Order: sequence, then structure tokens, then C-alpha cells
Amino acid sequence: MAQMVIGKTGLTVEQNGFGALPIQRVSKQEAVCLLRKAYDGGINFYDTARSYSDSEEKLGEAFSDVWDKIVIATKIPAVDVPRFWDDLHTSLRMLRRDHIDIFQFHNPPFCPRPGDDKGLYEAMLEAKQEGKIRFIGMTNHRLDVAWEVINSGLYDTLQFPLNYLSTDKELELVQACKEKGIGFIAMKALSGGLITDSAAACAWLSCFGHVVPIWGIQREKELDEFLSYISIPPALSDEMMDRIETDRQELQGNFCRGCGYCMPCPQGIAINTCARASLLLRRAPSEIILSEDGQQMMKKIEDCIECGQCSEKCPYGLDVPELLKKNYEDVKEVLAGKPI
Repeated sequence: MAQMVIGKTGLTVEQNGFGALPIQRVSKQEAVCLLRKAYDGGINFYDTARSYSDSEEKLGEAFSDVWDKIVIATKIPAVDVPRFWDDLHTSLRMLRRDHIDIFQFHNPPFCPRPGDDKGLYEAMLEAKQEGKIRFIGMTNHRLDVAWEVINSGLYDTLQFPLNYLSTDKELELVQACKEKGIGFIAMKALSGGLITDSAAACAWLSCFGHVVPIWGIQREKELDEFLSYISIPPALSDEMMDRIETDRQELQGNFCRGCGYCMPCPQGIAINTCARASLLLRRAPSEIILSEDGQQMMKKIEDCIECGQCSEKCPYGLDVPELLKKNYEDVKEVLAGKPI
């Protein structure tokens, strides 16, 4: 196993973490079995969130007897102090713990600081003094906010998308965190499903000795895949590098990462799927998009009124309505029997 320490926290974890967003989609019994198997296989870092419906509750059910052997990170969407305390106490109750190892602000459009009149960072410090949390973290998709986090000196960890499709600007964040001793937690390690070679993704990320990737796991087959990488870590081969370069040429640029922060759409368009349809058709089973339900989902793009709300909320600055149109045209081309 590859052990690593998260920044200056002193928390030692297996380098492959468990992203617990997907377990909200399975029953409690299935989730508990999956989580216990992950623990028995050597995974001791779990990332969840107050916003992931019953994910925290399922973690509490699975690990109430072994929390002393596990590092847990959760996150809250709170934008005011009363909600902060409500979220914290709810998380502690759901997790069945008296403290949280890494407590993270969940993708705010700003960097909470002492004296900013919001009181959120002061609440974090108070919770830490009370022993309810150990370390303070931030998750984000915005480069400017991520840089504020790094330069502020106020945060122990940063959770940010990182995979072999990441740009040089995003990789600069990783290096800056290393230099400042800030733990880097890598979300979107498979770029929301666009990366299909998990061994190559894992091998590439393992080159960053200070980064802990969290893999979103929902099925036992997926878990077995990542557990195999713990016992026999994949090496970054020439063949993998060729695959990575091919993916970069095809996928890097102005593509939808599927983060969902543009949602909900006032017209009911499933933007985080529809804006990725072209890429999904090239890289995943086409039934997802080309089924009757998938076609109806894409047809909703015709209802777009170009209000601009999605573009304003997109952390990557994409022209979302234009991207939706392009993807819709590609789907229609495929339905007509033409290549895209």
C-alpha cells in the first residue's frame, strides 16, 4: 500500500480514497457492505458531504465501531453562521462521531476569512477549539477562489478537480499546495466518467506524492478495481502515456466537467449530461443518450431561452447554451447515421 500524509495535518492515509457521493444511490445495506469491504481492503480515507442526501448516515452505520482507524472528511454548503452550526451538528449525528477530521466549505463562490462580516471562518475556529473538528478545508471548482485559499494561509486542505486532463493552470495549484504544506484532495479523478482507463488515471495521480485522489464508488466491481490498485499499484507505462496523450488531444479544452453547479435549469434541461453528450457518445455506451428517454432529455434543449443563468454559474466560464446546441446537433447527426 502507498501511505501518505495529508499536508501538515499529520493524518496518514492510503493514497486511494473513497468518494462517498455515489453511495446515496444504493440501499443502506448495499452501501454498508461496500464500505466495509473498502475498509477491509485498506482504504481509510472517506470523503462525503452534508449535501449528499444520506451518504453520511450510511458511513455512520458502516463505521461506528472503527472510526478511530478512519479519516473522514465532510463538507457543508452553509452561507451563514446558524446554518453552519446546524450542518455541523447534523453531520456529527449522522456520522455517529464526536468530531470530524477535515471539515470543508463546499464550493462557495468566495474564500471565507476572519473579519469578512460573514462569520463562517470564525465559526470554523470555534468548532475546532471545541474539538468538534480537527482541520479546516475548502472544496472548489474556481481557480481564483482556490488561489485565495492557498495564499490565505488559513486552510489545511484544498479539494479541487485533478486528473490527466487538467490544464497547466490547474497543475500550478497542485505545486503551490505542496510548497505550502496544504493537503491536496483530488476530486473528479476520472473527469466525471470521461476518462475510462482507471489504471492510467491512478498511475498518473500516484506521481504526485502529496495528492490523495478520491474515487467515486457505487458498485462492488468498481471497488474491486481500485482495491486491486492498492495491492498492485499500476505503473505509468509507455502504453498508458500514449492513451493519456490521445485523451488529452480529444478532451482538453472547453468541455463540460459535469460538476452540476449550473443546475437547476429553469427550463428543466439536464445540463450536466446534455452538455457532455457528444463526448459520452464517443466514450460510453450510446444507449445512455440514444435511448427514447435520452432523446427526450436532449430534446429539452429546444426549450432553452438563453437566460444565461447557467453560464453565470459555470465555474469554468463556458458558454453553456452554445455548448448545449452543439451537443444536440451531434446527437441528431448520430441518430441520422452520420459520424461526429
